[in-house]
Amino acid sequence: FVATKLGRRLDPHLAEGYTAQAMEGFVDRSLKNLGTDTLDLVQLHCPPTEVYYRPEVFGALDDLVSRGKIRRYGVSVEKVEEGLKAIEYDNVDSVQIIYNMFRQRPAELFLPEARRRHKAVIARVPLASGLLTGKMLPDTDFAPDDHRHFNRDGAAFDKGETFAGVPYDVALEAVEALRLLLPAEAVMAQVALRWILMQEAVTVVIPGAKTPEQANSNAAASGLPMLPEELMAGVREIYEARIRPHVHHRW
Repeated sequence: FVATKLGRRLDPHLAEGYTAQAMEGFVDRSLKNLGTDTLDLVQLHCPPTEVYYRPEVFGALDDLVSRGKIRRYGVSVEKVEEGLKAIEYDNVDSVQIIYNMFRQRPAELFLPEARRRHKAVIARVPLASGLLTGKMLPDTDFAPDDHRHFNRDGAAFDKGETFAGVPYDVALEAVEALRLLLPAEAVMAQVALRWILMQEAVTVVIPGAKTPEQANSNAAASGLPMLPEELMAGVREIYEARIRPHVHHRW
């Protein structure tokens, strides 16, 4: 299965850059670099909102499908509204969206609608840039080239990508409140991933990992039993009281 993101080489601020020629050029380069004849999935990577209102963009992707260069296509979105617009296009097969304990808005409208329309949902930033591992401290130091160091206020790209848009100090307090809900032996990252998988509309979760041990631990989350109702309710209460005012109406 070969998947790739389309948009890194295009100007992220110019909807005009998403032309049929530019997108086919990207696909052709990917086919050559990967040594394959067809890409199984191509996703537009967080294009400007205006792109979702340009049917010709999705028509160009349909053309690439008809010519066998790609099998399916989807989008990666910043906002719920973009995801809802994207799935109005019949041939958009997947939507990659930020969904985690600190970004719960997608569950209100987008996730039920995506499920109704039989669209795949890829939950990205599932651990809120590492916050939901429970391992970060007020004095945790990040490398200068780490977005958690330079993009907390959205200096380089959408602020909601870093720590899910939650102010760092607010998030740390919420993490400590979450910790009190968990059994002492629980691995917070696994519980955070299992929380996402409690949502039936989610197809797959894509956490990052720096070591094989982290990757194996993340993968084990899918084998955890269903989370109890009292834990789910507790997570919701923490979100409503501590997190919602900072993120809910922005993304």
